[in-house]
Amino acid sequence: MALRYPTRMLHRITDISPELLKKMKVRAVLLDVDDTLSAHGSQTPYPGSVEWAAGLVRQGFRLIILSNNTKDRVAPFAEKYGLPFLTFAAKPLPVGYLRAARRLGIKPRECVIVGDQVFTDVLGANLCGMQSILLDPITQQEAFSFRVRRKWEVPVRRKMAQKEERLGKNE
Repeated sequence: MALRYPTRMLHRITDISPELLKKMKVRAVLLDVDDTLSAHGSQTPYPGSVEWAAGLVRQGFRLIILSNNTKDRVAPFAEKYGLPFLTFAAKPLPVGYLRAARRLGIKPRECVIVGDQVFTDVLGANLCGMQSILLDPITQQEAFSFRVRRKWEVPVRRKMAQKEERLGKNE
């Protein structure tokens, strides 16, 4: 599949089940922050996401927050989840993804990155041999660069929605 296509596409972080992750044969989950775990720039976690993350940890999954943002933004947020984090990840370059996998002691092919952007989260995962789950963004950004990227994502999201519909019928 092309570099811009995720392994799966779901609505929200809380839609990701331990069963799905086991089916994907992953042991670690790398999590984006903005528009994945919270609204862009917010320090308030998406409802149910802290409990969701704790449940995955109890099931034996390794989790880490991976962000292009600063420590000032990510550290207080990661503390709410009780998760380790890496900042200035340089997504979509593979370096941050591979650092996260190494920190968790997990092979890249056993990791999944969860995020809301095709041209950072998904592209980077595909460049370093990880799987990815693309989520619908929690908020709509008004910045011009975000609007352009979201427009470029439309064909990918449309094709993935069709794939997810087929998967749903077969499960």
